Amino acid sequence: MKKLLEYLSDFWFLLFPKNCEACGRALSRGEEVLCFDCLYELPRTHFCNEDDNPIMQLFEGRIRLERATALFYFQKGSKFRKLLHSLKYNHEPEIGVLLGKELGAEMLSSGNFSDIDYIIPVPLHPNRQKKRGYNQSERIAAGISEITKIPVLVDVLIRNTDTKTQTKMNKEERWQNVSGKFIVTDSDVLKGKHVLLVDDVVTTGATTEACGTTLLSVEGVKLSIAVLAKA
Repeated sequence: MKKLLEYLSDFWFLLFPKNCEACGRALSRGEEVLCFDCLYELPRTHFCNEDDNPIMQLFEGRIRLERATALFYFQKGSKFRKLLHSLKYNHEPEIGVLLGKELGAEMLSSGNFSDIDYIIPVPLHPNRQKKRGYNQSERIAAGISEITKIPVLVDVLIRNTDTKTQTKMNKEERWQNVSGKFIVTDSDVLKGKHVLLVDDVVTTGATTEACGTTLLSVEGVKLSIAVLAKA
């Protein structure tokens, strides 16, 4: 029976091959979303192993962090940039899960994130999430959780105002756009916990700071940050 299932799986793969989301090449058995070559070529930061890395430095003096990391550099023309666009705008949520698993594996390997109690994705406003079909940060968080076994909380932090896209905003405009736009729905579940705030890309850090400030208003909360990439 096992051999029959493998045969049927191989036959199905031949009839309906999947292509790498980065380079377009047909995926081989064992490859998921990306071919191994593209996954290897993505510009990794290795920040998980550095206590004083550029993400920690970005938020120094802004919010109190235990640890922070980014998996990739967000470079112009890179394959990661194409992947992020597909994740956010081409309805490819599996990209978020795969890259989340890569981030989770590096976090687990470093040993620096072993005391996290909960993963909290940066929320989208319900209107935007309905339009997109999913929250990309939740998909990233799901991938991290699959590797680290840390539970994800998706409703404890919400965005109560639908904000404008921040692509062309400067640092001050981004902060004004998101400040005060997030609320905690259940403080009791977070009291005294160490939470990991997860997002796709950090640029000025305005959204992350706004979310982090809200979470840190809960008694005893410790905050760490993990993002897919640093712009």
